[in-house]
This record gives sequence, structure tokens and C-alpha cells, in this order.
Amino acid sequence: MELLKERIRKDGVIKAGNVLKVDSFLNHQMDIALFNEMGKEFKRRFADVRIDKILTIEASGIGIAAIAAQYFNVPVVFAKKAQSINLDGTMLSAPVESFTHKRKYEVIVASRFLQQGENILILDDFLANGCAAMGLCQIVEAAHAHVAGIGIVIEKGFQQGGEMLRAKGLRVESLAIVDGMDAETQTVQFRA
Repeated sequence: MELLKERIRKDGVIKAGNVLKVDSFLNHQMDIALFNEMGKEFKRRFADVRIDKILTIEASGIGIAAIAAQYFNVPVVFAKKAQSINLDGTMLSAPVESFTHKRKYEVIVASRFLQQGENILILDDFLANGCAAMGLCQIVEAAHAHVAGIGIVIEKGFQQGGEMLRAKGLRVESLAIVDGMDAETQTVQFRA
């Protein structure tokens, strides 16, 4: 998606440790016009699959999933990173380790929101080591639902997450795949 790549080149900041900071338009301040284009692109890429719900993880995935859901005309469910008094009934959970935050979470979804046999599209902002996507896949499988695909805004192609998910037979569609980045020159190399 050229629009997204151009925005990354223009406004992305590369930090030491393979961190791509895109908080000015993706995961702190959100550019809704860009999100609309990403939502349309996810719909185009998954047009051949019946999608019953979109599943994401708090917090950065929520905006992307909500905008994309308009094009699929389906609800969004998001996995919570902490138990709260508002969560009741049977819970589905999976361990997730965040590459960016270097922290482990137990993500939780109320089982009543994922039904057996549903086709679930997983959407998230980044794919690095694949832990978040794998955790969401585990939750979908525990619900006896089907992972229809995984949509990612930015995949770090030089890390193992995308390769691992695809090796498991999962369909992964990334809007931009970064094959390399240099903090010193602030340059990003995208997969063709």
C-alpha cells in the first residue's frame, strides 16, 4: 500500500533496537483518513473470505479494527490485557509478549463474543515476533472458531513473526512489509 509506505517514510522515526515509531499517525495520534484507506484495503484483500467478526488486541489495534469493520459490516472484539470487574462469564485467554513493551500479558476475551464456527479476521498494527497474533489465534481456536486471516498494518519482515505464521498455514496480509531500517540514516527498505 503505497500511501502507507509514503507516510512511514515521511513521518516514521526509527529508534535503536529495530523500533519503528509511527505514533504521529498510527498508534497514538490516529490519521482517520489513512485508517479509512487501510480499512478499504483490508476489505479488498479479504473480499474472497466470509468474515463474521474482527478480533484485535488493546490498545493500538482497536482504532484500525473499528474503521476496517465498517467495510466488512461486522462487530469488533478486542482482547483485554488485564482482568477487570466488568469481565464476567467464561473467559478465553492466551499469553502474549509485546516486542515494543518487552512485557508479557495474559490477554482475555469473554467467550460469549466468539462463537463456534465463526470466521474471525485478526487485525493489528504491527507484526514483529508474532506473539500477539499467535495469542489471538489461540483464543480463536479455543472458541472453536476459524482464523480466516490475519491483517497487519506494518510487518517487520526481518523478524520471524510473519514467516512463522505463514509456515503454520495462516493467511497473513500486511499492508507494508519492512525488510530493513537504519536508525542512523532514518531510512526504511520495503519489500516489493
